[in-house]
Amino acid sequence: MIGCILLTPLLLSSLAAAAPAATSAAPIYPSPSALSSAPGGAIQLDPTPIYNATTDFDYQSLQLGLHQEYIELDLFHYALTKFSDEEWDAEGIDAADRFLIQHMADQEVGHATVISNILGASAAKPCTYQYPFNTVREFVDFCQKLTRWGEAGVYGFLEHLQNRASANLVLQSITQEARQQMSFRQFEGLFPYPEWFTTGITQSMQWTLLAPYITSCPAENPHLNWTNLPALNITNDPTQTILSLNNTADISTNVSSVTAPGYEVHLVWDAPGKSVGPNASYATKTLAGAPQYAAWIAQLNVTYTELYNVLGNSAYTVQPNGTVFGPGSAAIVNGTQFILITDSNPYITPANMSYLDPHVVAGPAMYQAD
Repeated sequence: MIGCILLTPLLLSSLAAAAPAATSAAPIYPSPSALSSAPGGAIQLDPTPIYNATTDFDYQSLQLGLHQEYIELDLFHYALTKFSDEEWDAEGIDAADRFLIQHMADQEVGHATVISNILGASAAKPCTYQYPFNTVREFVDFCQKLTRWGEAGVYGFLEHLQNRASANLVLQSITQEARQQMSFRQFEGLFPYPEWFTTGITQSMQWTLLAPYITSCPAENPHLNWTNLPALNITNDPTQTILSLNNTADISTNVSSVTAPGYEVHLVWDAPGKSVGPNASYATKTLAGAPQYAAWIAQLNVTYTELYNVLGNSAYTVQPNGTVFGPGSAAIVNGTQFILITDSNPYITPANMSYLDPHVVAGPAMYQAD
């Protein structure tokens, strides 16, 4: 359980935390006399920006982001106390590396402080958590997945926040989380960043991945209004192959992918209605129809593959082929990505990912190609 975290005020005189407002003031732009050569058309170049949650979308997105910061803070501290120096050393993670993990925890204090100050008095408080690992190697793998969905979740909503000043602060924190994800891949002895582009996912997808690891929260914490989608599991998860490689920490490696296009991916998923999340106070649900496709959220694409042998809540699909920009560019499915079950194959781009949510039967699950 997390202890008390001191969240000190931001050194920003113009920060004013408040409940979501119905409307926002019109942006103020620099006058031509102040910046005679500045091009026009920028968004919200305001000399006195207000850092708050301007809309309910802002408010709910930032609350979700705050939950992500809290679990990372708890997770890093938990592992540093759970495992002995000998257990860390056996994986090639020495005292200096462990200091880096401690520094990551310190970063999360800063990230939580920023978001809490934006949200004000109604900001969520730290919760209690459960973790699916027993060894250092499993901890590292869990962290590189959790930081991946943490950054992907923020990338998904960041450009849609109404309050651009707050979005700027969140951007400055999520760039550090991206570096954490890379470091954990290095601790696992994997190639640090095999993909060309880091994808974004929706708030409901992020909350679906995060909520099962939160066991309880303070009663005063706000309820999150994102959907908990039914869980999806990969029964022949490539992660197990990666863990069995017994790689030790390294800055970079040329270890080949453990999967390839054509790999059969076997899937099972929950029916809706399962209680999940803090105090089991959320229930999974879906608006989708019958399962037809696997949707791969990877790189710049949402790629669909057909489901085969659909029996109840199980099926298999085949890892897709293809590259981002044709021959010589990165494979579509690379690194740590996301897979879901959908009822159709709507055209989705990174800027409108939320249009996929109503079509999700289950997922996402983390898919680790390498």
